[in-house]
Amino acid sequence: MSKLNKDILFLIFEEFQDDSKSLFSCLMINRLWCETVIPILWRNPWCYDIKYSNKSYLFLIIASYLSDDTKESLTKQGIQLPSFSYKLLLFDYLSYCRSINTDTMNSITLVEISLAYNQFLLQQEFYRIFMKKFPELKYLDIKSIKHQIFYFPEAKLRFESLYELKCDTSIDISYFYGLAQLCQYIQRLIVDNVDPNDYHGIAELIEAQKNLKYFEWKDSHDFYIPGLDSYKEILHALEKNANTINHLNVYFMFVNNPTLCKVLPKFRRLKTLITSFWPFNDEEQVKMCVYHDLEIFKIDYYGLKEASIIIENSGGHLKKIFLESQYEIDDYIDNFNDDSIIFIRKVYERCLSIEYLSLIFPPLKEHFDEFEKLLKICQNLKSLLLAVYWNDVEGENSLLKNGEKLLKILIRSAPTNLREIRFICDVEFSLDVLEEFLEKWRGRPALSILTYKSIYKEENYVKLINKYKNNGIIKDFRCESFMNVVNMDFKL
Repeated sequence: MSKLNKDILFLIFEEFQDDSKSLFSCLMINRLWCETVIPILWRNPWCYDIKYSNKSYLFLIIASYLSDDTKESLTKQGIQLPSFSYKLLLFDYLSYCRSINTDTMNSITLVEISLAYNQFLLQQEFYRIFMKKFPELKYLDIKSIKHQIFYFPEAKLRFESLYELKCDTSIDISYFYGLAQLCQYIQRLIVDNVDPNDYHGIAELIEAQKNLKYFEWKDSHDFYIPGLDSYKEILHALEKNANTINHLNVYFMFVNNPTLCKVLPKFRRLKTLITSFWPFNDEEQVKMCVYHDLEIFKIDYYGLKEASIIIENSGGHLKKIFLESQYEIDDYIDNFNDDSIIFIRKVYERCLSIEYLSLIFPPLKEHFDEFEKLLKICQNLKSLLLAVYWNDVEGENSLLKNGEKLLKILIRSAPTNLREIRFICDVEFSLDVLEEFLEKWRGRPALSILTYKSIYKEENYVKLINKYKNNGIIKDFRCESFMNVVNMDFKL
């Protein structure tokens, strides 16, 4: 491996570009590996899980690029820079960089500079260096930014290549107007709505794009302004990009549904749809949402009826269907029994390629039968989230019976590809039933189980689980928070 030429090594390391631990370990092998890894690590160095607030060497690396005149000017303004070693850096790190992250920049400057005004001045100079040194700018995260970096002389050339922009609604509206003039080929745009106010600038930026493929909007507030259809401009701007957007992830907290109903059917090329259909009461409008290329579909539990319609009209390419909830499921769901069984049927009729699936259904014989039929048909399943949910209050015996039925079905009919099962709501497993299930799972691929029930932390369960971990039947068995269990992006 150490004798592979640099081009081959680069292609191999590229596959690990999101795995900082592996890449950092490669730095220590030899000089060739180090020279090959550094450009990959520094392409977007702020994306890794690192606590930048205590990494003074990153501050020193960036500060070493300051000119003597700039250092002198900053010193005159009362900014005491740390002493530098005038040894040349081993690499021209910033020449590899194509990313700016405001939060990281704030953390790095905070390491050495305490006064807010001095931090602002120093950050301004750092951004100026980035504009000069970066060959291009691909990733920009400007949440809470206060610097008008698009006014720098080099900004126009750098921003033309911008691929991904992350921002929030707390920044000045003029920033979006400036970006709309410079950035017209953004492919990924992610907006965190922390301050519901004037969205005109963001709408202008969206509308200016000519190749927008991924759009994400998340409401991170709970301010309701009566009578204001605040998302109308955003939806209108998105509609103008409907022919290019293939990944749509929108959660509008106070959306005017007639407006959303008119816009969603326009996105015919979607491969990913993540949204909330509640309350979305116009069934005819939902039937107009036809996405033949859809591969990933995520909604909340309360949109089962609408989800079934979307699945029915999909092109049979769905690989991931996620049902999520912000809270534990404890409210009555309208027409739950009927909608949940229809949902199961639509999955096994239209989604033969499904790999990741969330299901919610009551513990009734008809539903268990349909679930078993799904397992037999959908042979590509790798991960299941199962919510056995009942509106009436149940005792412990009922929960244990539900668990026993579920595990027997899984033993009889689970596809051979199944590697992970998540359990929530009204189901528990007695020690004997769980042991019988694990014993019968012997000979299959190791299984990961995720639940939020604290019963499995008890000593007798822990002893049983460790036994089957040690002999390779269980890969992992974890008790996590409800939110971690339902979040399919949370990995074991």
